[in-house]
Amino acid sequence: MLPSVKLLVPLLLLSSLTLQAQQPAPSPIPAAELASQMDALFQGNALIRSQMEIRLPDGGKRVMQLQIKQRRTKAASDLAYRVLWPNEYKDRVVILHQEVSKAPTGSLIVPHQPIHTLAREQMGDRLLESDLSYQDAIENVYAWKQQAIAGTEAINNINCQILESKPDNSSVSIYGKTRSWIDPRRLVPLRIEKYSASGELMRRIDITRVVRDEKHHPIPAGLTVRTPAKNSTTEFNGASINQDVNFTDDDFNPARLAR
Repeated sequence: MLPSVKLLVPLLLLSSLTLQAQQPAPSPIPAAELASQMDALFQGNALIRSQMEIRLPDGGKRVMQLQIKQRRTKAASDLAYRVLWPNEYKDRVVILHQEVSKAPTGSLIVPHQPIHTLAREQMGDRLLESDLSYQDAIENVYAWKQQAIAGTEAINNINCQILESKPDNSSVSIYGKTRSWIDPRRLVPLRIEKYSASGELMRRIDITRVVRDEKHHPIPAGLTVRTPAKNSTTEFNGASINQDVNFTDDDFNPARLAR
């Protein structure tokens, strides 16, 4: 999604984040260097199982169990979200692909129906009815060329640098800019806000848990996604993650997955 940031869109190990007393701020990292480090951590493969809980404005909720495959390289990213449960959504699959400096593409597979190709204007739609959009899941904002430090702020008593990222052009993203509150000691984002071209806050993602992977790297493990305009919330909580996996193109081929 991402050891570290690459697990951000799906995210997924169960643990608790022990909050420490506020630490002295470390020396600031220049924007280009911070973005480059985050971009490098974003890359890699993972096979993830996650629970997604969608909290509706009327007080109701919907829970899904997901399997997520992700393959991220410097040149491109591939994701496959498959619903394992409940039965009414079982085997519904979302396939997403994006190459650097290009617009994302995607497909929606519903059993016994034709494959639906996602149009460019649908990239802001809800992924599996959650508050995470297709664009949020696939894009790597740290690979964008326009990066700047927009200040500092403490999140849960942890001093963060606010990295402001802007897409290279309007065709790359539905957003005008993204701000990430990054813990520079552990190189993990604790909050991400995404804004429209006019400056409206469209989504806020708060990282609720941080754990260490098998190589002892800190990684985001749980997150809450909010859509202010719709007054709704989605929580992602992990069950398992395997980073020692290899995928082929068939793992992200809509025609193959629809069989």
